[in-house]
Amino acid sequence: MSFSERFGFLRGLTLAGLLLAMWIALAIGTTTFLTPTNFVNLARQASLWSIIAIGQTFVLLTAGIDLSVGAVIGFTGVIVAMLMHAGVPILPAVFLTLLVGAGIGCFHAFGVLRLGLPPFIMTLATLTSLRGIGYIMTNGRPLSGFPDSFTDFSVSAFLGIPLLFWVVIAVAIPAYVLLHRTRYGRYIYATGSNREAARLSGVNVAATICMVYVISSTLAALAGVLTASRIGVAIAGTGEGWELESIAASVIGGASLFGAVGTIYGPLLGAILITTINNGANLLNANSFWQQVITGGLIIVIVYIDQSNRRAR
Repeated sequence: MSFSERFGFLRGLTLAGLLLAMWIALAIGTTTFLTPTNFVNLARQASLWSIIAIGQTFVLLTAGIDLSVGAVIGFTGVIVAMLMHAGVPILPAVFLTLLVGAGIGCFHAFGVLRLGLPPFIMTLATLTSLRGIGYIMTNGRPLSGFPDSFTDFSVSAFLGIPLLFWVVIAVAIPAYVLLHRTRYGRYIYATGSNREAARLSGVNVAATICMVYVISSTLAALAGVLTASRIGVAIAGTGEGWELESIAASVIGGASLFGAVGTIYGPLLGAILITTINNGANLLNANSFWQQVITGGLIIVIVYIDQSNRRAR
């Protein structure tokens, strides 16, 4: 087991213990936390953040960052709505929207690799541009009128588990196999550890970087489709601030901002933890701004621990 996997496993155990402690405290402190309705809502919100956090983790592993995922969610929600309004059936509309997401990822890779722009700047520019394009396409108005079968998906369940969470499982399993059981996963870790050394070892660094940005944007597009399904309306501003939630979930889950450290199950736990903080604060009628304070504090502590471990090595 590599250092990243060992560190990720230990971080996962710590997060799982913290999450369990929070659930016990909320179960004692509130009368509604353990209700089926609350857990279904918790699972649905955590599902959307989990999907984009998985994509964000792939980028972070190469020492990059994707600040555009929130804007991609709003933009692709508009795309899938306009396609269905134009008469495109649901499945082809979803597939074409995912292709748009993949194209955005390729554009990010082009900017980073060919134009030499820092990932922070490239994806920040895309964040701003996609928001503007989305508002231009809709004239600032929400798009509604989705087919019932599209909106029913997000509120349906299978075996008592929301379909949105089954989508997370369908995303997480192949992502885990890709990252932890294939040579492409090793290429991602190698690129994040030392890009030049990876290149000299025969790793196609450009293809690897392109792959992670495509994964991130495609998963953000998937989250955009699911979000439109969940709220029943497409708004260009949907997903605002979610890029920060995806980074927070990834970092809290053990992904390093300096690359080469992270797992797939880490961001899942991180997303559930953040959702639990938000959910618990609402149930306790706490000031909503404390949610942000707690999340920010967790990020500071975890990044500090990550830097300390790197210096120790």
